[in-house]
Amino acid sequence: MLRRLLPLILILPIAACSAWDGRMNSLGSPRASTPGASGQDSSAEGLYAQGMEALTAERYQRAVELFDMVEREHPYSTFATNAKLMSAYGEYMRNRYTEALGALDRFIQLHPAHRDIAYAYYLRALSYYEQINDIQRDQRTTEQAMAALQDVSNRFPNTPYARDARLKMDLARDHLAGREMTIGRFYQTRRLHTAAIGRFRRVVDEFQTTNHVPEALHRLTELYLTMGLVDEARRTAAVLGHNYPGSPWYQDSYALLVDGAEGTEPNRPGFFSRVVGSIF
Repeated sequence: MLRRLLPLILILPIAACSAWDGRMNSLGSPRASTPGASGQDSSAEGLYAQGMEALTAERYQRAVELFDMVEREHPYSTFATNAKLMSAYGEYMRNRYTEALGALDRFIQLHPAHRDIAYAYYLRALSYYEQINDIQRDQRTTEQAMAALQDVSNRFPNTPYARDARLKMDLARDHLAGREMTIGRFYQTRRLHTAAIGRFRRVVDEFQTTNHVPEALHRLTELYLTMGLVDEARRTAAVLGHNYPGSPWYQDSYALLVDGAEGTEPNRPGFFSRVVGSIF
């Protein structure tokens, strides 16, 4: 919703500070007053208004072309600066995230004090966020998204952009934890116990607010028992029981450590079945 509100957010301040004849179109932009040879207004105001109309009609490629024309043909107009940002917005809406990021990085570098700089940082973060891959693939983009979202939260803490960034950070953090769990399970099924422990420990230590922690603690309990580290397994299970007493993962861990204790319901699949089910 925030990203789609950008045209409405930006256009009124632009119209207020530019030279125009007082007539407004349906978007709140100055109407064309000096048509060019093609019948279209080729002034900065006219091109910008046409770009906004194209955005509203979801003709994003045409919108980007028009905003680029504003920059190219009227580089010193009051519309040129915002045209840079609107062009990036159009590229984002076309799912051309690399182009959007390039335009946004240039905008941020050239106009650090712009009134819409918070949105520029936010749109930059979204351009990374939209490229997050599923947990089976490399997560470098997820890490970049996390850093960009954190930047928005730190720089503009009291804005709607920061609130949305914090929410997306939680989702991205959960995504990274899911990736670690997938790798940890893979190592565990291959009996690479030390490597698996490293992955599950990272989930417990670095992603404490995610819903993957109970399973990570249970996996650690399983691994410690497999390696004969009974005391370490008990300590880990105790942490699991203290923090997640009602979790089915705690019931499984308790059943591993206490003779005669039952795990979760009989139809709950075992470890191997769960791994196979997650793959197929």
